[in-house]
Amino acid sequence: MSNSKTKIVIVGGVAGGASAATRARRMNEHADIVLFEKDADVSFANCGLPYYLGEEIVERSKLVVASAEFLQRRFALDVRTRQEVIAIDRNAKRVTVRNHQTSEEYTEQYDKLILSTGASPFVPPIDGRDAANVFTLRNLADTDRIKAATDSSQLKTVAVIGAGFIGLEMVEQLARRGYKATLAELQPQVLPLFDPEMAQPIEEELRRNSVELALGDGIKQILTNDSGSARGVELASGRVIAAELVILGIGVRPNTKLARDSGLEIGKGGGVATNRSMQTSDPDIYAVGDAAEYVYGPTGTAMRIALAGPANRSGRLAGEHAATGTSAKMADVFGTSIVRVFEKTAAMTGLTESLAKRLGIDVKSVTILSNNHAGYYPGAQQLTLKLIYDGNDGRVLGAQAVGGEGVDKRIDVIATAMAMRASVRDLAGLDLAYAPPFGAAKDPIHMAAFAACNQLDGIEDFMPADADISGLQVVDVRTTGEVASRPLTGVTQAINIPLDELRDRLNELDPSKDTVVSCAAGIRAHVASRILQQHGFQSVRNLVGGATMRARAWHHVDQ
Repeated sequence: MSNSKTKIVIVGGVAGGASAATRARRMNEHADIVLFEKDADVSFANCGLPYYLGEEIVERSKLVVASAEFLQRRFALDVRTRQEVIAIDRNAKRVTVRNHQTSEEYTEQYDKLILSTGASPFVPPIDGRDAANVFTLRNLADTDRIKAATDSSQLKTVAVIGAGFIGLEMVEQLARRGYKATLAELQPQVLPLFDPEMAQPIEEELRRNSVELALGDGIKQILTNDSGSARGVELASGRVIAAELVILGIGVRPNTKLARDSGLEIGKGGGVATNRSMQTSDPDIYAVGDAAEYVYGPTGTAMRIALAGPANRSGRLAGEHAATGTSAKMADVFGTSIVRVFEKTAAMTGLTESLAKRLGIDVKSVTILSNNHAGYYPGAQQLTLKLIYDGNDGRVLGAQAVGGEGVDKRIDVIATAMAMRASVRDLAGLDLAYAPPFGAAKDPIHMAAFAACNQLDGIEDFMPADADISGLQVVDVRTTGEVASRPLTGVTQAINIPLDELRDRLNELDPSKDTVVSCAAGIRAHVASRILQQHGFQSVRNLVGGATMRARAWHHVDQ
């Protein structure tokens, strides 16, 4: 606590700025705290905006986390909405403010300055981008415009550009409202942050719900009619998507101009460089939220991660440090995130295999398919869990999961373990709650960790699901009926020997050949690989995720 009469100026509200302001007040009752917000709303649930547009959240008022009046009354904050800080004079320790209601400009002194300037939607410089029925979604004003367009017209076709989290949430919500929806994405998959085979079930779910996909195809222009309204989208391939409503969810860019113009250091990731107290290169100025950089846990390097959780936590710490001169340190951030798409959920934390490859980091991975709870208990749903780890010491570096119920808790458990620098051996020993409606005695986390430990210990090795296995001895240990109904994708030379017949039919195989074993999901193949290795087969690998993951991975190889 502090009795200091420090003057703290905060630029921007929402997650980072509002958290900074309220924490500063709780830690210093005597500080003079001024919060500038260039828009009308200080603190709102930006992650809830798509669900209001889809009418899952019915009342708009539910999106307002804290009004200016509430912050003034409860926390004695000087909240000034529609007022934008346009310049910082670091030598004089003052900011220049533009009042958008009066167009007047004035200056305000500070002892400590907290920048929570956020990020803005990226709008490419293309024809038609200014049409009245082309929208981005970042704040309540954007939401009101989209809501008005969807409520007051008979529009029935929508094109959503960008298949990240916002794009997926928007296309789901509008499809639920009856729109004929097309989702376009420059990358050859939805959820570009995920590994391709982990995103593929989400693509299937979108198609199952009549959402048309245009993947690997960027936007060229927005087509307009004689009145200037958008009538469709032309993609780079020349394909034209008819659309009476266009949503641009291409991504965001950090609002760093204020920091750059004042000479603050900008990090390699394009965000404002900060230390663990969220101080910038000027110790009297802090940066939080989407415009700031954090330490990325898997690599230990600075990275900009535009998520609400880190924004709230960094704002809280910066507010306390500005108010008292001390605070806890900002913890590593792992980019833990989740999205629901109709009846499927996808979540991730830390490194993916794709990102590790781009960063030049050598990692190992395992993928398992397992039920979210005991299979004999009604309602079990399959989930896929991919674990990324250091092949030398087994430290967990990332995870992805996709499925129905239970995806969130597996990723949250792994994210927690990663924060403690846990290894796959630690995951294998976790004492997790078990009862048939909630989990299994061997949880999916355990199963993934067991596989990783087997790989670390040399008990088993794995073949990537998308690998070229032509020329290898491929043994499919599923039943003949399973193989007939779903042949192993991209393989013509597989030898089908059901697992329970394998010991009696070893003479049909060549122990000197490189051998790949496959089943439906990898469990029977694990047993088969152990049999083969202990009967003299020198090179045996388990095809990751068996026929199921092979089909998903090969889907993207063929594209």
